[in-house]
Amino acid sequence: MKRRILLQSLAVAAVFPLIPACFRAQVIGEASSPITPLNKPHEAWRGLVSLKAYKILFEEETERPESSNLVYEDREGTFICAACYLPLFESSSKYESNTGWPSFTQPIAGHIATKLDFKMIKPRTEYHCVRCGGHQGHVFNDGPPPRGERWCNNGTALKFVPKDEQLPTLRS
Repeated sequence: MKRRILLQSLAVAAVFPLIPACFRAQVIGEASSPITPLNKPHEAWRGLVSLKAYKILFEEETERPESSNLVYEDREGTFICAACYLPLFESSSKYESNTGWPSFTQPIAGHIATKLDFKMIKPRTEYHCVRCGGHQGHVFNDGPPPRGERWCNNGTALKFVPKDEQLPTLRS
């Protein structure tokens, strides 16, 4: 019995140092130029975005499905963070997932960071804007080929800039 307890303790001790890595954000891809995080307190964004956007971006709420017209946006352009205006997705990666939220096959490299989320008990991969830390949505492994990823975004956490318009200056 003592041997079994010793072996179980050793197994737990071996895994224990790996647990914090599950909660650390990981940047997806490498940006063409490094993105400097703003490290701005969430409260500072309250006056810069709508109350609904603030709750989604900085309190990690989720909007109701079909509540954003970005679900149906099909023009060429760029989807940017609603808080700091960092480009997050190109329209070429958007597809109709029939979930009620804007969905993408991949983000712009280096502009998104992921971490594990246990709010629904079962772990999910949550993602945020790498610049302001604003919550965008979750990534699932049920998307179309070849990557098989569905980046399911809250429409309120994004703004759309058509191809023929200039991207707004990054907000700090």
